[in-house]
Amino acid sequence: MPEKRKYLYGPVPSRRLGRSYGIDIVPFKVCTLDCVYCQLGRTLEKTVERKDYIPIESVLAELKEALAGGVAADYVTIAGSGEPTLHVRLGELVDGIRKITAIPVAILTNGTLLYRPDVRADCAKADVVMPSLDAADNETFERINCPCGAISVEKVISGLCAFREEFAGQIWLEVFLVEGINTGPRQIARIKEAAERIKPDKIQLNTAVRPTADPNIVPLDAERLQAIAAALGPRCEVIADFPSAAGMALRNGTAQETLELHSPVGPKSERLLSMLKRRPCSLKDICAALDMSRDEALGHVTDLQRQKLVQSEEKDGRVFFKASS
Repeated sequence: MPEKRKYLYGPVPSRRLGRSYGIDIVPFKVCTLDCVYCQLGRTLEKTVERKDYIPIESVLAELKEALAGGVAADYVTIAGSGEPTLHVRLGELVDGIRKITAIPVAILTNGTLLYRPDVRADCAKADVVMPSLDAADNETFERINCPCGAISVEKVISGLCAFREEFAGQIWLEVFLVEGINTGPRQIARIKEAAERIKPDKIQLNTAVRPTADPNIVPLDAERLQAIAAALGPRCEVIADFPSAAGMALRNGTAQETLELHSPVGPKSERLLSMLKRRPCSLKDICAALDMSRDEALGHVTDLQRQKLVQSEEKDGRVFFKASS
């Protein structure tokens, strides 16, 4: 397994997909939206222009080498730190993955470009497509998702409906709920109406359990999420990963104050840093993703913090680690 990967990360643990190899095919925070809840921070380049951002051949070479190392995964997920449908060779990538492995392919997208026939054709090559719909009216859509000017909420919904007609695989529609923005009865009723038009196989509710672009974002509690899930119907489930009692016990700075554990920089540290560039992770996430004990994970985190490559941030009493800017 290579010590450094540019495009592949994981396998990472996912409540939705199990163990997933992530593939990052768009530069950091190049997106069609600038969502207030994004765990990676504010969008740096907001665009709807599809480009050949990175060489697909290099991505496939990394995946082939990683799979040769024998690490099992439930899915290969095209996602990462930007909107993956902005890559004009997305369909070629899925075709290339199919030639390397029988592991199912998932695409994690905000769904905003599915009004385009070329994007629908690319996404239809996958086994599972996981689009988002956080609002079904323009006012709420603008407030929570801050879209590129060419995108309206009706264009998004119409694109999702067209994709459903053309795609025989699974569509898992994620709805990210932010207290006070898209949680009122009217907003929920409109989301339900839109979902009935789209006909996803699942509706999955999430909320801000990790650090967000806007630090003032307030998450919903588990009971409220369950009530909204019931209102949205039997296909709806809650996927938000609420902290356990053990996770709540870890406080900001604990990693620095623990025994002076030291792990030299090596393949696991490189894999950890690569993962933290794409998403903030708790200690539990790190242990699960990299098959580490708690002490080993703390050792790697501490070492990366000493090098100022990783920093910690607390969200609702839970510590997350992320790559330094």
